[in-house]
Amino acid sequence: MKINVARTAGFCFGVRRAIKIALVEAAKGPTVYMLGEIVHNEHVVADINQSGISVAGKMEAIPKAGTILLRAHGSTPRIYQEAAAQGLHLVDATCPMVLEIHEKAKALEISGYKVVIIGDHGHDEVLGIAGQLKSSLVFATPGEAREHRAFYRKLGVVVQSTQDIENVRAIVFELILKAAEIRFVNTICKPTKDHQEEIRTLPLENDVMIIVGSFTSANTVRLTGISRSIKQCTYQVQSAADLQIEWFRGAKSVGVSAGASTPDYIIQGVVERISRIGDEIEMLKGERVPLW
Repeated sequence: MKINVARTAGFCFGVRRAIKIALVEAAKGPTVYMLGEIVHNEHVVADINQSGISVAGKMEAIPKAGTILLRAHGSTPRIYQEAAAQGLHLVDATCPMVLEIHEKAKALEISGYKVVIIGDHGHDEVLGIAGQLKSSLVFATPGEAREHRAFYRKLGVVVQSTQDIENVRAIVFELILKAAEIRFVNTICKPTKDHQEEIRTLPLENDVMIIVGSFTSANTVRLTGISRSIKQCTYQVQSAADLQIEWFRGAKSVGVSAGASTPDYIIQGVVERISRIGDEIEMLKGERVPLW
């Protein structure tokens, strides 16, 4: 059984950078605090916690003059202001590409556009973008945009960096009827574009698809959805322990991809387990004989 691992599988630049910054700060001591998880992956969170970084439920829980680490998804201006007011040492691990979205959204608003954010409601990145603006609209689906009844003279559109381009196209199509002028800024990041381009071809070339990553990770779940729309035999797993031998019976090739917050060692563990499953299936078919 051949295993084909996506070239783009795993950590993106922003996640890798944030984790590196976090570990460097943790090594300095004392405790570094975060408001929420650094990225949406249970394994990464466990590794970070073991390094001495703690999650604080609210800003007030961080000791005076302590260190606060801002996560890859970005934060609202209020967080920066409260950190300064408390005298906290602020370490900003926000992905530079997310910061660029903040600047583009603010520029649209300054230019008189009502800003639309295409993204998932309640997602940390979307909240961070919205926090830069006096007001904004958030649409997650074409249906939401279609049902919105207001009409605007000028709409400016930015996109959560990990959105599916097909979903974005459909929402923009609906927005055409909502404004006299629309300015669209494609802020889907390059790693996401590369992930999605590959996930639209890999399922066509393999009998089974495995997507590795957390079910709390929006970009991982999106990869699974795209893959499953092409190849029904698509399964998402958090680690090798979730793999089931029944998925691979009769398969000659398996494609493996992973979300942008999935560590390399988790992907490698999945690949190694799939390889062993392939050997087990061959033995059960009688095509290979155990050595014992």
